[in-house]
Amino acid sequence: MAYSYTHLLVEVDDDGVALCTLNRPEVLNAVNGVLHSELEDLFVRLGKDRDVKAAVLTGAGRAFCAGGDIRDMRGSEDDRPGGYFDSGARELILSLLSLEKPIIAAVNGDAVGLGATIALGCDVVFMSEKARIGDTHVRVGLVPGDGGAVLWPLLVGPSRAKELLMTGDLLPAQEAYRMGLVAHVVPPEQVLPEALALARRLARGPGLAIRFAKLAVQRHILNSYFQVLDLSLALETITGKSYDHREAVQAFMEKREPRFQGR
Repeated sequence: MAYSYTHLLVEVDDDGVALCTLNRPEVLNAVNGVLHSELEDLFVRLGKDRDVKAAVLTGAGRAFCAGGDIRDMRGSEDDRPGGYFDSGARELILSLLSLEKPIIAAVNGDAVGLGATIALGCDVVFMSEKARIGDTHVRVGLVPGDGGAVLWPLLVGPSRAKELLMTGDLLPAQEAYRMGLVAHVVPPEQVLPEALALARRLARGPGLAIRFAKLAVQRHILNSYFQVLDLSLALETITGKSYDHREAVQAFMEKREPRFQGR
């Protein structure tokens, strides 16, 4: 199966491991509308590709993913009911969580906002000891609606999840490991090799049993997804129309601190 994308690089090796690289390094792999659509398509294609037995997801350059591209969010005041937030958020996280084949995150640098959600939606996370991870939606006046409200409580419990989602704090790699957010913390140069090594081990293993083992565990996550995501996306859409979000976007463009008013 051919993979031809604008902001994604996909290489499938002889072991059936697909190395998928977010490729907007000049903006720390921030997700614009094009990359968002490509990620939605990617996870579906990986599931259908008979040559792919496992996948690794990483970022080009010095970051894994800086989250949603705030420059695109300037379009959130258009005439669509949800504006920018109609851009396939449900489809992206559902296609990732529905992928039956193993997918490993190689978090080579910071994973922020949507970038953290994508990383944590993978089955196993290898993280650079120099990287940070966090859901920073609240810092731009938004609810973490595109998956953060689903995944963080499952991984660290409701109390700590609420604290982290309300503050938008970034966690150093060792703290993320201690809390159980990520499975492995390794030196930067080992992140991708170790992720690929596990993917190749799984690709060479008993594929049916591996996929079904994932499928059984994934049901817990998908149940939470169906219970929570529509509400969290609706709340994100509401905050996307708020004064605080507009102020955060304007402050970002003007390179200053936002002045929030709680409305």
